[in-house]
Parts: sequence; structure tokens; C-alpha cells
Amino acid sequence: MRAYVIGNVAVDETISVLSMPEAGASILGREETRDLGGKGANQAVVMGRTGLATTLVTAVGEDFRAQTIRSQLAAEPVDACLLGHPDRSSDFSIIFTTPDGENAIVTTTASAEAMTLAEALAPLKDAAAGDLVVLQGNLSESVTRGILAEARQRDLTTAFNPSPLRPYFAELWSFIDIAFLNKGEAESLTGSFGETAIHRLAEAGVAQIVLTLGGNGAILAGSGHVLATVPALATDVIDTTGAGDTFMAVALASAALRDTTLDARAIHHATAAAAITVSRRGTRSAFPSSRDLARILAGE
Repeated sequence: MRAYVIGNVAVDETISVLSMPEAGASILGREETRDLGGKGANQAVVMGRTGLATTLVTAVGEDFRAQTIRSQLAAEPVDACLLGHPDRSSDFSIIFTTPDGENAIVTTTASAEAMTLAEALAPLKDAAAGDLVVLQGNLSESVTRGILAEARQRDLTTAFNPSPLRPYFAELWSFIDIAFLNKGEAESLTGSFGETAIHRLAEAGVAQIVLTLGGNGAILAGSGHVLATVPALATDVIDTTGAGDTFMAVALASAALRDTTLDARAIHHATAAAAITVSRRGTRSAFPSSRDLARILAGE
């Protein structure tokens, strides 16, 4: 099985602040890290480190950030298909992080939204039925819809993380096999909380749903029924950037590498991996290493 992650890549700049800025305020901060990021790249890098064959399809400009992106992806066990758009700036994120580990992220999407449907679909020519197509919320509406329609027609398994939120996401559920949402996203897209939100997503056609609850763990559901509730692991939280991407990538990879659907074991593996990410600063540099992930995936 191969995972095709079609999404964005960015250069993340993390700035440490004592508290989040309010409108009109000027505050002091300190640059902590400059790192590879973007939800698409994050998920692809972590999947690749698990040993799952992974292709990242993403777009970059032709600028100094693109050089950073190319060099850092070259060091990862990922087949990177970088689509060059010289008329666009490579995407970047400014991340504000507070002493308690919480963050606020501002991300540009000029390159991600420049990706055409033809560019996005070209790497799928060799995909086989059952391969994973993994999407997030950074591509244009037409490309996102087109990828999901093509995946459904070719019997590819679709996994979707609706972040950042866009209003039309609520229209996509019939094309989604696996959805990963946090409680805020679930409420925004279904108007409901907890198990009620899960039932509504199942009624809309989503086969498996993972609802993440931060420090309260995660819920795995299938056919509208809760299959497992997995608590979060206690850890010192330094920086939550990329934790959700780590969680989703490891959950999917754990199941794929065992040739099964998502199960409680996959969610336990994902929880353990995310606990490592939140205990470190940065994005790519905070992710569990291949050795970390081998140890996690070998456990129950």
C-alpha cells in the first residue's frame, strides 16, 4: 500500500510570546525555530518515517523558501513531487507559541492554491485500489473536490482532515472514507458535539471518524458507533504545533502497515507519537524519529 498525501508545504517560523496578541497590540517575542511545516508535508514526513511508502504532492514557488523546502524534504523517506510555480511565493507560517504550549498559526496558501487538478492527479496514475489519498484544507475548492471524486471512482481510500476550516467541507462527506477532526471542527461542520457529531458524520457517509479531544484523548467511531475511547498520554507540553498531523499520520500508517482498518491499536500508537511531538519545539524537528516510531508501532 502507498499513501499519496496531496497538500501544502510551508516554512514554519515559531515565535515565543508570553501571551497571544490582541487587536492593535504590539508585543515582544523571540524566534524559537525555523522549520519545515505545512499540514501536507507534516503528515507525509511522519508517514514516511513509519516505513509506509509515501508520496507527497505539493506546490512551491521559486524563492529562498523553496530552497529550504527542497533540502529538508530530500532528507526524509518521502517521494516528493514538488510542483514549481515561479509566479507564486512559497507558503510559510508564522506560529505564536505561549509558555503553556498553546499556539496560534497564520499560514499563507498562495502556492497550495495554485496547484491545478491535473497536477494533483498526475502522480495518482500508478495508484492501486485501496491506496490512501490523504487531504487537508489548504488546496482550492475545485482541486479538493476533483481529487476526492477521482479517488472515489478509482476505489482509493480517502482520509480527510478539514483544517483550516472552509464552509464547503460539509458538502464533501460522501466522498470521505476516514475523517479526522478536533472538537471545534466537528462542531463547526455538524453543529453538534461529541457522539452526536459522530452520528451526523456517519449519516453523511463517512465510514470511520476520529474525533480528537486534546488532553482528553480521542474517540474512534465506525458506522456511527464508538469503537474506542483512548486517553491522551501525560507529558510535559512544550509546543503543540504539528501534534494533530503526527496523530493522523501515525494512526493511518499503523493501520495500513498491518493491512487493517483503523482500530484502537492505531489510535494508541497515534497518541504515543503525538505525545513526543508536543514535548519538543518546532515542527519537523519535533516529530518522532524513525526509531521512535518503530518502537511505538512494535508495541500494543
